[in-house]
Amino acid sequence: MIELDFKKDTNGLIPAIVQDAASGDVLMLAYINRESWDKTLATGKAHYWSRSRQELWLKGETSGHVQLVREILVDCDQDTVVFKVEQLGGAACHKGYGSCFFRQVTGDELKIVGEKVFDPSAVYGKKENV
Repeated sequence: MIELDFKKDTNGLIPAIVQDAASGDVLMLAYINRESWDKTLATGKAHYWSRSRQELWLKGETSGHVQLVREILVDCDQDTVVFKVEQLGGAACHKGYGSCFFRQVTGDELKIVGEKVFDPSAVYGKKENV
């Protein structure tokens, strides 16, 4: 059994850096707890802990943009993981972009450098601000 160190954070969460397994692009950063870790290992689909909703979250449950885990890396302190995933549907970001890191710092502004893959209002039924 792989023991991750969920005890360092008082909420029992550790960061999960998510990369596209094929391109290496960073898609998102999320958090996992023991329950989401166990579900991810059991199903091969990325599960996270939603800090805003305070609940277990299967990535893509609503949008269909599920993440199939192809490889997992664990850091030296066993308190951060990297999920290398196959991103179904082409979008990891709930704002409709392929990656959550779709903005670039340019001077004192944020410039959108990513391309939208889907319309969030059509998928989630609410307007998303960029």
